[in-house]
Amino acid sequence: MKRKKSLLSIIVPAYHQEKTITADLRHLNQVLSQTPYNYEIICVVDGKTDKTFSHARRLASRKIKVFGYPSNHGKGYAIRYGMARARGSLIAFIDAGMDIDPNGIAMAIEHMKWYQADIIVGSKRHPASQVAYPLTRRVYSWGYQRITHILFGLKVRDTQAGLKIFRRPVLEKVLPRLLVKKFAFDIELLSVANHLGYHRIYETPIKIDPQSFRFSSTIRWKTVFEMLIDTLAVFYRLHILHYYDDGNRRRWKLDPELNFRVNTG
Repeated sequence: MKRKKSLLSIIVPAYHQEKTITADLRHLNQVLSQTPYNYEIICVVDGKTDKTFSHARRLASRKIKVFGYPSNHGKGYAIRYGMARARGSLIAFIDAGMDIDPNGIAMAIEHMKWYQADIIVGSKRHPASQVAYPLTRRVYSWGYQRITHILFGLKVRDTQAGLKIFRRPVLEKVLPRLLVKKFAFDIELLSVANHLGYHRIYETPIKIDPQSFRFSSTIRWKTVFEMLIDTLAVFYRLHILHYYDDGNRRRWKLDPELNFRVNTG
């Protein structure tokens, strides 16, 4: 099948994945090679604290690009680091470990076409998703969704699943404004995009293989607390300080390593 001219960039943030990263990248590359899309895989190792980077580098090629830096900065930073080096007109990220079946990427792209979407969000709570997780996790997910709907007007039922796809112009507008690098990166990205008028945010089903991943019934309440604090901070900056508005451009904190290039791939 003839490949399309547009390029799909897939960011894979990885931290302490030395046991799986080689298989992850090979599997993702194999899946994408069976699609009609021209693509690049950008693996970002969030801290060279084990052998994840060295293992990933063995697979570096024209299709698979591998980056890393010495210290851990958080998943949000790693994703932005990869996005800053992406050339695609569509830019996605999927978590290392491949807990989410990468075969769902093609469906997510089709959803983007069907809905003429700005952003497609993988959702564990989509009716067609194939995933089972404990009641405590369901309650937590429902509660956080209610909070984000009240604070930001977001209508998606799951903001935290590790698969999302963006049109490049959305990221060109949104990324320079962001601050969160860890717990609430996803919600900051989605809420700022929505605030700037990118309202076409839709969900796509995902599949999580229970053989490769098991939800823990234990919730780390310290992490939940830190995420809530970060989420409230996003609300404060968005609606009280109006930090993300164009009029506050001079206050945006620009990191040269995260400078997102304006181009069309």
